[in-house]
Amino acid sequence: MTPQCHRPGAVFDPKDLRRHILRMAFHGQSVHVACAFSLVEICSVLYSQFLRFDPMNAVSPDRDFLILSKGHGVMALYACFREIGWLTDSDLDAYFRNGTHLRGLCEADVPGCEVTSGSLGHGLPIATGIAFGLRRLGIDRRVYCIVGDGEMNEGPMWESLLFAAHQKLANLTVIVDANRYQAMGRTEEVLGLEPLPAKFEAFGFATKECDGHDPKALARCLSDLLANGSRPGALVARTTKGHGVSFMEDDNRWHYTRLTEHDYSRALKELS
Repeated sequence: MTPQCHRPGAVFDPKDLRRHILRMAFHGQSVHVACAFSLVEICSVLYSQFLRFDPMNAVSPDRDFLILSKGHGVMALYACFREIGWLTDSDLDAYFRNGTHLRGLCEADVPGCEVTSGSLGHGLPIATGIAFGLRRLGIDRRVYCIVGDGEMNEGPMWESLLFAAHQKLANLTVIVDANRYQAMGRTEEVLGLEPLPAKFEAFGFATKECDGHDPKALARCLSDLLANGSRPGALVARTTKGHGVSFMEDDNRWHYTRLTEHDYSRALKELS
């Protein structure tokens, strides 16, 4: 069976995805809400318009790969899985609780999560290896890898980019969730890596940059990258941590803060 895009051409409602994320974080009393929120439109556009997969089988042998290197943002993936049908509301309510299979970081034993990540800097090397292997085998499947801009501080990320460009892995697309924060502060304060687009270009990648919360801009840039045909692609998606809920936006405290009942109600009201 050849996998098809779930609801092709229809973008999952970002408000629905954010409500799913809030539901998980509140019931599980877990953190990382804001860094999942910055991923919502990226994941929505990938699953609704680009990724080939089987809605009935998350591990179809013919699927494309989405590697979440930024593993602490996994609630954004789980929210998409709920929309596809790979997870249920009961799964979301059990998130991060004793006995659940949905933990706070991306775990490869959850169907749909291709790698175990969260120890940063490892997802992109794995994605590059998968893309290289697929090409060696002559298999027409694509690999998308979502990374954080703070994660780009890690040396293995740049080694992977060098390898991917040298091998001309046109089946690999790297998407940077550039929300300008990492765990302990602004990315430019910890280790300045800008301008990221120029660095990707210098490493041999076809490169685009856009508003990471604009689904049309994301789709347009991804389409352009896929059409380049001869080089790996990189999309620097400019995002805001906590986007979608006013009191979380661009506030790094929500990397670690748990939702109270009051906060949960306020956030849901904004997303209604």
